[in-house]
Amino acid sequence: MDSDLQSVQQARDLVTRARAAQERLSLFTQKQADAVCAAMAEAGFREAERLAKLAVEETQMGRVDSKTFKNTFCTRDLWAAMKDMPTCGIVRRDDKNMVYEIAEPMGVVAAIVPMTNPTSTALYKILIALKSRNAIVVSPHPRAARCIAESCRVMLEAALKAGAPDGCIGCLTTVTLEGTTELMRHKLTSVILSTGGEGIVKAAYSSGKPAYGVGPGNVPVFIEKSADARQAVKCIVESQLFDYGTVCASEQSVIVEAPIADAVREEFRRQKAYFVTPDEKKKMEPVVIKGSLHNPDVVGQPAPKIAKMCGFAVPDDTTVLIVEMKTVGPQEPISREKLCPVLGFYVEPDWHAGCERSLQVLRFGGMGHTLVIHSRNPEVIMEFALKKPAYRLCVNTGSTQGAIGASTRLFPSMSLGCGTSGGNISADNIGPQHLVNVKRLAFDLAGDPFASQMKVTDQVSDFVPFQREKGPEKPAAAPAGKPYTPAEMEQMLLYNGRKRDVRSL
Repeated sequence: MDSDLQSVQQARDLVTRARAAQERLSLFTQKQADAVCAAMAEAGFREAERLAKLAVEETQMGRVDSKTFKNTFCTRDLWAAMKDMPTCGIVRRDDKNMVYEIAEPMGVVAAIVPMTNPTSTALYKILIALKSRNAIVVSPHPRAARCIAESCRVMLEAALKAGAPDGCIGCLTTVTLEGTTELMRHKLTSVILSTGGEGIVKAAYSSGKPAYGVGPGNVPVFIEKSADARQAVKCIVESQLFDYGTVCASEQSVIVEAPIADAVREEFRRQKAYFVTPDEKKKMEPVVIKGSLHNPDVVGQPAPKIAKMCGFAVPDDTTVLIVEMKTVGPQEPISREKLCPVLGFYVEPDWHAGCERSLQVLRFGGMGHTLVIHSRNPEVIMEFALKKPAYRLCVNTGSTQGAIGASTRLFPSMSLGCGTSGGNISADNIGPQHLVNVKRLAFDLAGDPFASQMKVTDQVSDFVPFQREKGPEKPAAAPAGKPYTPAEMEQMLLYNGRKRDVRSL
């Protein structure tokens, strides 16, 4: 059988198995789902370094230490952030207005995983899917298929030992465009988590299925005159060295207010950044940018290697290549997203001009993603926060670490929504809360005497539909005009909850 046909058939088989597994997962209590996730998080954490080495070996991108950090972040740290999040049964209650919100899983998640952050993204998507009682089928990037498949195997093995049903985690091993398309469009697929280039995100949106996609991250960083120049440059350089810029939230252009421009240049040089000459800039442009996109061959590569690819030499300890520019747009290819330690550099007379330049960078391929400001002026910070079309605004921190939630209190995530500005349905850091459907139980408060006496158990996190194999007999109907007592109502809830075909209270 041809590889495209094999891939299509494998996608069908995996989705079918995932659907059967998800029906069993939907019966799990919060305690059961959390036990599975805790086991997977521990297993992924133990294998963080090994998986990082596999990823670098296979993709020839990034750094083992950075990928180890990301794998740890997407297991131990992600689990710490979401372990107390309710995703089963009654998740929110309003006793005053008699409205109760009940979470149900979406079903089968089709997860598209890129080669830039392969193992960490796979670990992250598996954890948030099973936390919300969904099964998941992963389609890896062909250039990272082995390390992604191994990440899925590690998580599945841990999940099965913790009581999860077989088939709850699947991964395509024969990867083709046809197989990925079949996975996204299959009738049993419920929702798509698509992380990757613009093409695969558009394909997800065109599949006819609900989809969470991400937009490109042409991230500007503005250094305002009140900033600590040394600390700002340190944050930017560390962010650029982190996996050599493969995270879409990494800085792409530095915008400096004129009064501190010389101090910022000096500090960049002190931290081993290299300002390219005009001739070197001309050599870089066709190598770093191919047409209207970054060149995959430079993504995640160290600065000295990129310089060599461009035909000039820099010291071996060079951290970042910096290109001074005057404009933003097609005439300045380096003003695009690059995903490697190459930065555009702009000097503006004041923060108002810096604000406008930041807008230009965002509009040139970064709408809705992330913006960074280094400043000690609260008024300027709030001006940026209120008026910029970016949904993550990080202050005095590295963009890479800040946007994903590693150096800030944002939710830990490897899928950063860009909102409608960036063509996405969500502006959030995507988590398990985005993979549940929420139904609402509401009562007529005006004329129903029963509603005023209705009480729901305080142990809302323990009450999950279908959690008991055996329950009480159905209580007899209350006499006309007489409301159920609270005890009778709780009995009714339990009776309905144990019936598999009863999907709503």
